[in-house]
Amino acid sequence: MPATKKDIISQLRKDILLLEGFKPRAAEVVSVMGLGIVETAFPNGVFPTGTVHEFLGIAAEQAAACGGFMAALLGKLMQNDGVTMWISSSRKIFPPALKAFGIEPDRVIFVDLQKEKDVFWAMEEALKCEGFAAVVGEVQEMSFAQSRRLQLAVESSRVTGFVLRRDVRKLSATACSARWQISPLPSVTENGMPGVGLPRWNIELLKVRNGQPGTWQMEWATDRFIEVRKSVAGEPSLQQLKAG
Repeated sequence: MPATKKDIISQLRKDILLLEGFKPRAAEVVSVMGLGIVETAFPNGVFPTGTVHEFLGIAAEQAAACGGFMAALLGKLMQNDGVTMWISSSRKIFPPALKAFGIEPDRVIFVDLQKEKDVFWAMEEALKCEGFAAVVGEVQEMSFAQSRRLQLAVESSRVTGFVLRRDVRKLSATACSARWQISPLPSVTENGMPGVGLPRWNIELLKVRNGQPGTWQMEWATDRFIEVRKSVAGEPSLQQLKAG
C-alpha cells in the first residue's frame, strides 16, 4: 500500500478517535483522571472524556460502589469549579458523602423525576449544554437507540456522560464508549485500628471501544486513586499512582 494511503487511513483513525472522545496523549501531559494503569486500557492511554460511559449496578452493593467510583471520577472532571447534573427517578446518592471525593454538594444539580423516559430526555438535553463538566443518569434499562441519542448529544458539546444501569437482565449492545462494572472490596484499616477503612473497588472494564478490557483493584485515598496489589506473601500492598 502506498505511503500516502497509509497516512490517510492513519489520520482517519485518529480523527474518528477524537470524535469518539479519545484524545491523543502528549508525552509531557499527566493524566487528569489519575487512574494510572487503568488508563492503559484506553486508546492512546487516556481516559476518554466528551463521551458516554455505561456502569452496571446489578446488586445494591454494586450500585453503591458504582456511585462512589463515579463520584471520584466526577471530582476530577469538576476541578476549577465545574458543575454536574445528576438525574434519576430513584436517587440513592447521599449528597454530603460527595465531599469525601472532593466534590462540594452545591456544585451538583440533582434532578428527581418520576418517569424513566423523562430521565433520558433530561439527560440528553443536559448533555447538549457545554457548561456542564459531566452529566449522570440513573436508569433501569437502556436501549441502543437511547444510548445513541446520548452519544450524539456529547459529540458536539464534549460533555462527559455517566449512565448507571440498575437492571441488566436484558443487557444489550449500546453506543457508549466504555462499559464498567464496579464491585466493593473489603476495606483495610490503618495499622489494624478498629473502624472503617478507605473505599476499595474491584474495577472491571468489560468493553471499551478500540481499547483493551481488563480488571483492577483500586483504593481511594487522599484525593487520588491507588492501585491495590498483592505482595509475595499474599498481603495487600499499595502503590501510589500519579494524580492529575
